[in-house]
Amino acid sequence: MAINRRQIVTAALAALAIPRLARTQETWPSRPVRLIVPFIPGSAPDINARQLAEAVGRSIGQTMVVENRPGAAGNIGFSYVARQAPPDGYTLLWGTGSLSVNPALYARVDYDAVQDFAPITLAFSMSNVVIVRADSPLRSAADLVAALKADPRTPYASGGFGSAAHLTVALFLAKTGTEAEHIPFRGAPEIVNAVRAGTVAFGMPQLQVALPLIRAGQLRAIAVTSKDRAAQLPDVPALSATVPDFDYFSWMGLLGPARLPASIIGRVNQAAQDALADPAFRTRVTADGTSIIGLGPEAFRDFLVTDLDRGREVVRISGARIE
Repeated sequence: MAINRRQIVTAALAALAIPRLARTQETWPSRPVRLIVPFIPGSAPDINARQLAEAVGRSIGQTMVVENRPGAAGNIGFSYVARQAPPDGYTLLWGTGSLSVNPALYARVDYDAVQDFAPITLAFSMSNVVIVRADSPLRSAADLVAALKADPRTPYASGGFGSAAHLTVALFLAKTGTEAEHIPFRGAPEIVNAVRAGTVAFGMPQLQVALPLIRAGQLRAIAVTSKDRAAQLPDVPALSATVPDFDYFSWMGLLGPARLPASIIGRVNQAAQDALADPAFRTRVTADGTSIIGLGPEAFRDFLVTDLDRGREVVRISGARIE
């Protein structure tokens, strides 16, 4: 029988890798863990990621370092973890609803939202909020619809093409049969600044980012985009009161690269669940507009599969498309 040297070498390397992987799992974490956040510092995903990363880091006994890799509505960060991060537990991903939307929104993405990631904990959800300047004549969603019908060149701000704020407005325009001029920025903090400065007429950023300026009286909230009112703004109606069945929200959670060992998934999930169950943590996080979900790995995977269908439908209805 001929000896296939390549097969022998491959088998030997595989045999060596097994104990090395086992040792990694036994000693993990022996150094800080990176959490890739695919959005800019100060954005809603970034704020929530840092809150949970601090708590998880304390629990696992190592610092969880947030590393922002923004761009292309999250695709740069998603792709980095899917294509380059080894499944050793030292590089994790802060995933968002963009992971469900981008495969339908973009002509091409170089990752599979289900196969290339290991779901760990679906932590949070958040509504977007329709904001205008505090002295704007627009006081309701109905006023906004009327203004857009009167002037389809009315400008609005988004966090960039394909961002949640962009897609929310695109869906709103499609459902109301209106048009508006899209002015893209780099993230939600720039949306609120543009609206406050009067550079644009309105925007629909995540509630968390806009809430401080709403409470300070510098912005006016005229609707939230979730199906029901937000507990933090009980006097602000849901957009569905004006646009029937309108329901758009963002989610955020921890994932790892595919083939992340089950033992590491379990440890990170347990640390996250402990934080999410802590009354002080819950009070602090929900005060700014965040809702806690707390799904574990299997339920998170099931949710992601279903949410990909929702993402495709939202993109179809909105007509948004990025080549």
